[in-house]
Amino acid sequence: MATILAIETSCDETAVAIVKNRQVLSSIITSQISVHQEYGGVVPEVASRQHLETINQALAQAIESAQLDWGAIDGVAATCAPGLVGALLVGLTAAKTLAIVHQKPFIGVHHLEGHIYASYLSEPFLEPPFLCLLVSGGHTSLIYVKDCGVYEILGQTHDDAAGEAFDKVARLLGLGYPGGPAIDLLAAVGNPQAFPLPEGNISLPGGGYHPYDSSFSGLKTAVLRLVQKLQQRSGNQELPVCDIAASFQASVARSLTRRAIACALDYGLNTIAVGGGVAANSGLRKHLLAAASAHNLRVLFPPLKFCTDNAAMIGTAGADHLNRGHTSPLTLGVQSRLAITDVMQLYQDLRTTYSSS
Repeated sequence: MATILAIETSCDETAVAIVKNRQVLSSIITSQISVHQEYGGVVPEVASRQHLETINQALAQAIESAQLDWGAIDGVAATCAPGLVGALLVGLTAAKTLAIVHQKPFIGVHHLEGHIYASYLSEPFLEPPFLCLLVSGGHTSLIYVKDCGVYEILGQTHDDAAGEAFDKVARLLGLGYPGGPAIDLLAAVGNPQAFPLPEGNISLPGGGYHPYDSSFSGLKTAVLRLVQKLQQRSGNQELPVCDIAASFQASVARSLTRRAIACALDYGLNTIAVGGGVAANSGLRKHLLAAASAHNLRVLFPPLKFCTDNAAMIGTAGADHLNRGHTSPLTLGVQSRLAITDVMQLYQDLRTTYSSS
């Protein structure tokens, strides 16, 4: 049962956590949302600078909150890919330094694998195989989780990720950044059937469509045209923003639900674990839970605080890898892109780096 200090700095949250297998002993998350709001999105250079300014304080708070000393920590983990290179470097450098100073194994963790492991925090007895619906600002994928580090992508978006579509539609509606929470809030009082919007099927050569792949660019364009049409009709009258938000959210939720249910049934998987920021969306939760119940499938959502980027999920993944003897060389670098199917290239045998003592 490994106890891991984990660091996550792949984008705009500076997060540090201490995790004992699947039990969170401390979790510190410092968000940069207020810093990036004036730009309407994350500015990489600003994000890196913010990580540098807050990482030491976050580390101190995490260790103090867990009430542990370094003798009780078995390894140090950090997100190394994918993400913003400058931001990743802050967390990775801090983790390597701590590993060297305290003579602990170092574990590089794939960010998306962390989101898969977020569901382990609410379901401590979860074990592969299962299907993961990973929906975030940069990724929308259906992943067959076969074992720790062993993944197969069964479906993915061909353009915008689901979270990216939420941010772009929110900008169209004048809701600011980040778009997901704002749309979810307005959708709760809107009519989801007010405006019919497309679900984005991906056509295959010779006809038909790919049952697991998705597209959200067309949906975003459909909302733009709807807004333009309504503005021409209404003149100076206010747009029915709540109804537009509700209709958009319902379309995304239906699209993701239909694909996830079909994929799970086709592959004989009875559990769907949902990860990523969009896992916090109430519309998706409602649609997917209802559809899964009709097919006797189990759906697992992480606690809301572990849907967005956090270090607890990184620590949980790192603990599982360390328990299996997987560690990373101190020469490991960061990568802006790395397929989830290439996770195992981050590790080497434990004995090649650290002695048994």
